[in-house]
Amino acid sequence: MKEFLTKLLDGVSEKEVASSDKEILRNLLNLNAVNHHKDRYYLNNGFVCGKLDISANGTGFLAPYDKRFKQDIIIENKNLNASHYGDIVLAKLLPLKKKRQSAKVVMTLKLANETSVVYTKQIGSVILGVNVKTALSSPLKASQKSLKMLPPGTLLKIGNLNNEIVEVIGNINDPLSDEKISLAVFNKNDEFNEECEAEAIAWGDEVDPTMYPQRADLRDLPFCTIDPVDAKDFDDAIYFDEKKREIYVAIADVSEYVTPYSPIDAEAKTRGFSIYFPHKAVPMLPRNLSENICSLKPNTARLAFCFKITIDENDEVIKEELLEAIIISQRRFNYDEVDQILRGELKDEAGWIKPLFALTSRLRKKRLKNAFDFRTQELRMSLDEGGGLASTRFETDTDSHRLVEDCMLLANVAAAKRIGKGVFRNHGSPDLRKIQILLEDLGALGFDFVYESDIANLVRKIQAQADAVGNREEIDKLIIKSQKKAEYGAQNLGHFGLGFERYTHFTSPIRRYSDLTLHRLLKAKLRNDEKFFNYLLLNIEATCSNLSELEREADRVAFDFMDRKFARWAKERIGQRFNAYISENQNVAIARLDDEIKGARIFLGAYSVNLLQKVIVEITDANIATAEIFGKVVKKIDV
Repeated sequence: MKEFLTKLLDGVSEKEVASSDKEILRNLLNLNAVNHHKDRYYLNNGFVCGKLDISANGTGFLAPYDKRFKQDIIIENKNLNASHYGDIVLAKLLPLKKKRQSAKVVMTLKLANETSVVYTKQIGSVILGVNVKTALSSPLKASQKSLKMLPPGTLLKIGNLNNEIVEVIGNINDPLSDEKISLAVFNKNDEFNEECEAEAIAWGDEVDPTMYPQRADLRDLPFCTIDPVDAKDFDDAIYFDEKKREIYVAIADVSEYVTPYSPIDAEAKTRGFSIYFPHKAVPMLPRNLSENICSLKPNTARLAFCFKITIDENDEVIKEELLEAIIISQRRFNYDEVDQILRGELKDEAGWIKPLFALTSRLRKKRLKNAFDFRTQELRMSLDEGGGLASTRFETDTDSHRLVEDCMLLANVAAAKRIGKGVFRNHGSPDLRKIQILLEDLGALGFDFVYESDIANLVRKIQAQADAVGNREEIDKLIIKSQKKAEYGAQNLGHFGLGFERYTHFTSPIRRYSDLTLHRLLKAKLRNDEKFFNYLLLNIEATCSNLSELEREADRVAFDFMDRKFARWAKERIGQRFNAYISENQNVAIARLDDEIKGARIFLGAYSVNLLQKVIVEITDANIATAEIFGKVVKKIDV
């Protein structure tokens, strides 16, 4: 939808309007927001489309799709016209009375969510619903008598069109409700309908190789999987033939089981991505597929889509073959075990892990001449039996992670070479404004750099100085913040961060719809089925745009859940003091806990302090509903 509304600014011909956008176009015409001129539709002056944000005080801020607007447009509460946070709306500009442009919502073009989550709260003598996202209260379509029978803090899912109660999902005071809140706030679902489950179960548990005589039989090759110790689905397996210098990257052949426009496909397309909580995963596919017939379990025949990549003595890729195959993973390794093998603490049972690591290390060194190596840490959270926060830790990539990553990168690049249009993973170079902000932040930390047009070279200089000072991880966080976000696109635009001219996502079809779509395109290419290939490309631009949005949503669900756990933890520790560092200081100062518990965000309000300054903060309040922690700095720590 965003793509269509953006195109209206320059004009859209009737044949360019996708079927999914035709109803929106009719509505815009009925509102006289669009005109038809010389076979093209244009958005009329005075109207603007965009995505709506709503602050805690009820004021709306519209992020316009029209790039001529340099800042968000204010929409006063009285002009929201019953629209909700995250909705895509059509707004009419109001006469400019102040420096900031304002508008009023004319129509909601797309609901962000069909439902919202509220908790019951007595305000005066009336029970109202308080929105967990915006903290705004509103009347509910239920009798006060029935509402007063509910325990205070009852969590309700309500319809955004009519405020009617759809479902009771728990209580705000119960930690076990956090998962349901985070999913419901973003309109996500852990359950699959009966049609999807029945379709998944129908595939059974075992693969009969005799049914696939046309496939390459690779069952004799000693493939293995390398995953986290608690992984439930295994979508990639690797093998290295040291003599022939051939790397095999075998990926679960999900497209064999999920056909376009089937019930499972429709659900997977809606979900887009699996969501990962600390205690469980919410899969994109029914578990009978994701954790069973599609999963490359050890000692079990499985269908795979496999790249065989041949590398010469100069470590150059000289051949890339794509095979529809049958494999048997002969060993399931976890990352810790592979690290022990690489350190010489465990025997290399596979026999090829050490030689493969030596090769991929050389490939990585060569790649990083044109790419970046960020030392990132991923926050991991552990919960107790009651759903409360038990502990946190930062997980750093190790040699085993790098070995797997470099194999996956080879396959992703090989896949990208095979399509001219389809699904690419694009990453643009940073904007000048963001680089200037980065240099200002670095200047405040004592790093003196001037802008260079060769951004990649500038970043490497910054990282080299950070290495010398000993704060590389902190500086890498600032550099990453200055980068654009990677997105999916139908046309190849290259990947700046990885240093690739062409790049896509091939290796995770169990948990990413982008990869599943790519597999279908590649199979059509292999079979020279141009008709099916072109069929798959219908509305591919809109599919890619939607996937980028769904990816961000999946991340937001996971972060929202963790923020709720942090807020519950902080609620019990108001008045206590903890070590932290300043992670943001532009519009509002935010500290990140760096104590026994790590990673929680603490909002400090209007407080002026240098970025990365180590501080001691006192927790002053915590809001479990909005998942926010508030505090104040009681001491700066000099290093």
